[in-house]
Amino acid sequence: MRRSMVTMSLVAVVLSTPAAAQSALTLGLAATLGGGWQIEGGDIGLVRRIAAGPFRRMSATARLGSFIDEGAIIGGAKGFIGGVTLGLKTGSMIIAELGDEKAPTQIGADLTLEAGGWLGSNSPLPQGSSWASLALLPGLRFGGGDGMQYSLMVGPAVFFGRSTDVHAFLGIRFEAPLARRAAHP
Repeated sequence: MRRSMVTMSLVAVVLSTPAAAQSALTLGLAATLGGGWQIEGGDIGLVRRIAAGPFRRMSATARLGSFIDEGAIIGGAKGFIGGVTLGLKTGSMIIAELGDEKAPTQIGADLTLEAGGWLGSNSPLPQGSSWASLALLPGLRFGGGDGMQYSLMVGPAVFFGRSTDVHAFLGIRFEAPLARRAAHP
């Protein structure tokens, strides 16, 4: 009984949060890089604006994918993988501004710290069927201030399980605002 009340209360809080406070919906592609067995998948989640030291955005994503044998010519997929990630992203350091003076498109650099928990079926990785990860991802961000944002991130990801491994990670993310706040007169 207590668990269902906690779950219902949590759902009520999430559903009553104004869309503007949720900031953005993120969709992306995620993959480890290299030879042998790699992970390829997609993710979906929410990004919220925060003010915590150097971090300006916090994300929570669900990631689904599969294991791919990069050395196979035919039939390189094996098993499925699912994960939940939590990320903290620094503010962008503006490199360049392009386009209209009133609403320029910015190109910036930022840094993402991402932690994840994973479950896999038929995992060929030495970590086994469940593991955790921690990634440090420098990235480039493209887009307008409050509009659509695009990110390209590449960096190391450490997988912790039965054994510890480091993989190169590539992430491509698209962030779309859920709602715009009305301008104050």
